[in-house]
Amino acid sequence: MSILRRPPKLTRGANPGFAIGATDLGVRYDLRFNKKTTIRSSLGEVLGRGGAQHFWALRHVHLRVDRGESLAVIGPNGAGKSTLLQVLSGIIRPSEGSVDVFGHVSGLLTLGAGFDKELTGRDNILLGGAFLGLDDNVTRELLPSIIEYAELGEFIDAPLRTYSSGMRARLGFAIATSVDPDILLLDEVLATGDANFREKSKARVIEIVSSAKAVVLVTHDMNWVTEYCNRAILIERGMLIAEGEPAEVVELHRVHTEEARARTAEMAKAAGVDPRIVNVR
Repeated sequence: MSILRRPPKLTRGANPGFAIGATDLGVRYDLRFNKKTTIRSSLGEVLGRGGAQHFWALRHVHLRVDRGESLAVIGPNGAGKSTLLQVLSGIIRPSEGSVDVFGHVSGLLTLGAGFDKELTGRDNILLGGAFLGLDDNVTRELLPSIIEYAELGEFIDAPLRTYSSGMRARLGFAIATSVDPDILLLDEVLATGDANFREKSKARVIEIVSSAKAVVLVTHDMNWVTEYCNRAILIERGMLIAEGEPAEVVELHRVHTEEARARTAEMAKAAGVDPRIVNVR
């Protein structure tokens, strides 16, 4: 396991032999303008007379993902894990640094993202294909295999609003993996659904990795990390804290989590709050 290892500067252009590379990546969110911000307070912040104007969701992240690699991204809630996937998918542009992605990217970053709850599962497959940039004819050719993989039976022609969260997860995963992507991005989607489909989805991820593709997975399931990932990174407060063998990174995450819980319990005790109602994940 290494701490804050920095790879060499990435060069754009010809495919360098890896799937994803990020150099000094940073994402900054502006806090000046929101529903509770007045014109006077916003002006004061702009002129330097206010409080914090922004916060960094990610900062100084250096990352490389090779083909044939399944990378787990772990860390506490709010650490910046999902933001990282959104940058890699192109949804968010970095505020600083650079990202190089080589290959077709498919992802399921938010359960049900891009779905229309009033449309049937079948129609949402066509909609999902459009979101992935597929030609309508291609999506229609894939339709039977997607329906078969999702295992929704007669519900495939029912409105999505009648689906359980597990059913939506199956549909989303079936769509995201139907295009044989070079790079697959998944955000906490394998934790939803029945046990049989979770095993089926894990097998599909392993199949993608074994065919020299790349997978980046955000998850709180440490068993998945240690059993099915080649490498893991730990992100805390937007910073890449460690990377290396999954078991070692998972253990460091466990230690940090226990330390955070102990600090939170002490603070709760000092404030007269029952520490059992305080959750640190």
